[in-house]
Amino acid sequence: MSSPAAPSNEFGQLPVWDLTDLYPGVQSEALSSDLAFLEKETVAFEADYKGKLEQLTLDGRLMDAVTRYEKLSEVFGRLGAFAYLNYAQNTQDAERVKFLGDTQEKLTTLSTRTLFFTLEINRIEDGLLDQAFEQSAELARYRPWFAELRKARPYQLEDRVEELFHDKYVTGHAAWNRLYDETMASLKFDVDGTVLGLEQTLSLMSDKNEAKRKAAFGGLTGTLAENKRLFTHITNVLAKDKEIADRWRGYSDIADSRHLANSVEREVVEALEAAVRDAYPRLSHRYYKMKAKWFGKAKLDAWDRNAPLPTSDDRVFDWDTATRTVLDAYGNFSPELADLAKPFFNSGWIDAAASEGKAPGAFAHPTVTTAHPYLMLNYMGKPRDVMTLAHELGHGVHQRLAAEQGELMAPTPLTLAETASVFGEMLTFRAMLSATENKQQRFAMLASKVEDMLNTVVRQISFYSFERKVHTARRQGELRTEEINAFWMEVSAESLGSGIELNDGYEALWSYIGHFIHAPFYVYAYAFGDCLVNSLYAQYEKANEGFAERYFGLLRAGGSKHHSELLAPFGLDARDPGFWSLGLSMIEGLIDELESAQPE
Repeated sequence: MSSPAAPSNEFGQLPVWDLTDLYPGVQSEALSSDLAFLEKETVAFEADYKGKLEQLTLDGRLMDAVTRYEKLSEVFGRLGAFAYLNYAQNTQDAERVKFLGDTQEKLTTLSTRTLFFTLEINRIEDGLLDQAFEQSAELARYRPWFAELRKARPYQLEDRVEELFHDKYVTGHAAWNRLYDETMASLKFDVDGTVLGLEQTLSLMSDKNEAKRKAAFGGLTGTLAENKRLFTHITNVLAKDKEIADRWRGYSDIADSRHLANSVEREVVEALEAAVRDAYPRLSHRYYKMKAKWFGKAKLDAWDRNAPLPTSDDRVFDWDTATRTVLDAYGNFSPELADLAKPFFNSGWIDAAASEGKAPGAFAHPTVTTAHPYLMLNYMGKPRDVMTLAHELGHGVHQRLAAEQGELMAPTPLTLAETASVFGEMLTFRAMLSATENKQQRFAMLASKVEDMLNTVVRQISFYSFERKVHTARRQGELRTEEINAFWMEVSAESLGSGIELNDGYEALWSYIGHFIHAPFYVYAYAFGDCLVNSLYAQYEKANEGFAERYFGLLRAGGSKHHSELLAPFGLDARDPGFWSLGLSMIEGLIDELESAQPE
């Protein structure tokens, strides 16, 4: 499969993925060879180790099995990543859709043979494992991976039930995710007579022209409302699916499985949620009332919430300018950070253009540790798109650094996975702000940054509260669209305050938040990451000597250390209520700065 030519438009020549670093193509010999390897090796792995892990541990040979399991994980990951990225480039292409579905089915079937491995490890006595760690330094390096596995012991089911859950994933959660993604990618929105896709419509919601924003809001909410039955059904099915899994496993709280996956304690998340909700009046309520005055309104309409100020910089950033802006900001912090970022721009690691059928939004896919990450953007040339580039590039750099941990320990819990992305945004914002001399433009940039922070912290915690309401209520029976809408309006009014009018149609906006479908309760990780980075950046401004080295150490650790251990070198502790106050105070300080420098 040859790499497609980079498209040119008003933003310049935009990069396109070259997936050949994973496989030359869907029909390639390399891909067929890896599938054949999995077919043969999963059979051999099961025959060699199933029912024998305790004896292997006693004999000092458990490391042999871990090595083979890690290699299998790498090949599974490479095939899965390639199939998904190939699909994400055009979710409406029937061949790509079929290839993804067929690949997911094959990988699910093959991986069922290895499912016993982690289940059986969790039945080994603690003392026996500890003894094995003492006898083998090579095995002891994997102690954090074993520790994370063993946290799931109380929720582990007998093997045949685990196999059933595993096998049905492709016809359950994965199938509903795919239906949602393909539906969203195919939707069309009538914006004042012009038919647009989701990304273009959302982009108009932050246009300077109020008439365009209002038209985009009407087009967005109108189409979403037309599809409410489908989105309500998908939400009901997935919430019930999660409730069944939680009930069988014995989780006591609807979000406990996410906390376990994130390696974060429930009380830490509860402290974060409580701190942010307590700060709503000081942050979002206060800010949006100020913004309403700047716009000469008693209240902002819903389509004004992310509107740029009249004095804002309305430049369009072409791709080359965006690239220089972000790389220079990274390089000013550390030349090493810029060096890690540069290959993304000239090696086919970024797919930037918004195009028909392409997956909406933006993401960084880590793929596997023997390859490299790929970044997905839908670049529209706005300052927020430059920030999105900085954000996803931070993920990519983090994933490159963590790769040295190997396939089993490189993945970073979501709570820390947002660290490098949000820090990259902060570096880029500070660089752009310092280069702006015009007072009105600086004011508008500060306001835009505050809004980004409110979207990351306040909005995401309100999303978490919304999910809790939906999943709690779903346990009592199927939800009607009107009930879900009511939950959405309730958390929106609470979080945004009286400075914003929730206009007719606003009630449908929950339906395009993909995280609710793809990863229930993921959203608090954004607030966690933003508050964490605010605290980190405050430390950096106080004393930057040696900070970069400690920062790189945090990123290189991947999933090999708990958040408490990683934050200790910075004098930070997420279990301390003051930690969240510190992060939120930085947002409050920017709002203070805006209030004292009202636009003329």
